[in-house]
Amino acid sequence: MATPTNSSQPRIALVGTGGTIAGAGRPSDAGASAAYQSAVVSTSDLLAGVPGLAALARLQAEQLFQIDSADFTDTRLLQLARRVAELCARDDVDGVVVAHGTDTMEESAYFLHLTVRSGKPIVLTGSMRPGTALAADGPANLLHAVAVAAHPSSSGRGVLVVMNEQIHSARDVAKVHSMRLDAFASPHGALGLVVEGAPRWYRALTRPHTMQSEFDIGAIDALPLVGVVSSHGNMRRESYDAWVAVGARAIVHAGFGGGTVPEYLKPVFRELCARGTHIVRCSRVGAGPVIRNASFDDDACGSVVADDQNPPRARLLAALALTLTQEAAGLQAVFDRY
Repeated sequence: MATPTNSSQPRIALVGTGGTIAGAGRPSDAGASAAYQSAVVSTSDLLAGVPGLAALARLQAEQLFQIDSADFTDTRLLQLARRVAELCARDDVDGVVVAHGTDTMEESAYFLHLTVRSGKPIVLTGSMRPGTALAADGPANLLHAVAVAAHPSSSGRGVLVVMNEQIHSARDVAKVHSMRLDAFASPHGALGLVVEGAPRWYRALTRPHTMQSEFDIGAIDALPLVGVVSSHGNMRRESYDAWVAVGARAIVHAGFGGGTVPEYLKPVFRELCARGTHIVRCSRVGAGPVIRNASFDDDACGSVVADDQNPPRARLLAALALTLTQEAAGLQAVFDRY
């Protein structure tokens, strides 16, 4: 669906994938913010519910998926990235907004950030409450996402996530609360804010992305399997062996604190690395770097450290890195750059 507007306005493609922003409560739960069904409102209806969008851009909407974002798989993630890349390559598209569920929004945003080689604004947004809830946040988030995507200052900043009037980089952002409207945060701070309907920037990103990235969605047919194991007391090696048994090429160890490895797992990691399964150490706490050789002899083991990438992003970066190299040193170099 295209919205007729002024021909001089930016042309923004809106890609719907479902999620809470496309959710609605049951009649018996009118006004509820937690009891609802996600992915039932079409992208066209989302546009119709925010009249102010027509003043910002010429909009074209399409429904790529209609799913809960928990149902995103690597196959769907590749499909999303290919479609966004196709839209960015078109002369009649100046920017792309993706309406996405919040549960895996940070993962999709980061993957697009690394694989879509375009300087055009790419913005993801969603909502913590369905449109039928009291004080639903979806309409304002969508309005702000379009405002950011349509603004010329947003170009070349990598993929952005706009939620609750904040503009986050896909490299850093994570969902940090299950229900609050300010559920998304970045450990290094937001890039900027949406102020009076326009982006206001306060910092810039220095790590490579989009146009500077060595990954290209046009050259990626499939992602190597990478598993994640989260640390807890009384861990067992069987969790790691299970990933190896199903063909994982790497396993992200979401360790305590600074990526700590329990003493009883250290020989397991050495064995797995020797057998050709990469171990990537990161932290389960959600912020702060993991330092190579600080609490574990990564050089002797042949393991990789993820710097400050959280477990979901470490999984994606490891998978992308494995499309380029099979060597631990090569994987480490990728994590050091990104």
